[in-house]
Amino acid sequence: MIPHSLRQKYPHAETFTFGDSKALCDQLLALVRLGKKTATCGALRDFSEDGEALPAVGRQDISLNWDGTPALVIETTEVKVRRFCDVDAEFALAEGENETLEGWQAGHRAFFERNSGFDREMELVCERFKLVEDLA
Repeated sequence: MIPHSLRQKYPHAETFTFGDSKALCDQLLALVRLGKKTATCGALRDFSEDGEALPAVGRQDISLNWDGTPALVIETTEVKVRRFCDVDAEFALAEGENETLEGWQAGHRAFFERNSGFDREMELVCERFKLVEDLA
């Protein structure tokens, strides 16, 4: 579903979708577009050779709408692996979804419980990024 011209412009881009539902995906894309979301995280267990590729500093990736069409292009500026219990307020608030660390913890705990399980000690891939291009 990625147009050839977009693949040519971003030849090394991975594709991914924010969230685990259309509503969450739409909300997170809107936060990126507003400049409120400059970070994201995922369970380390979900990244593998057969699954989603780890983010890489400097790589530009294409975030998809829930229907699989391209939404925007981001560039990774930082990647750190941290345990859930070690995520600090600065990173949590950079995700743009909550006003407090406690709100981030509650929301992400619920997300991980819906998606293969939660543990306070679980390792997360914590990524900071910048918006490169809005494809809307």
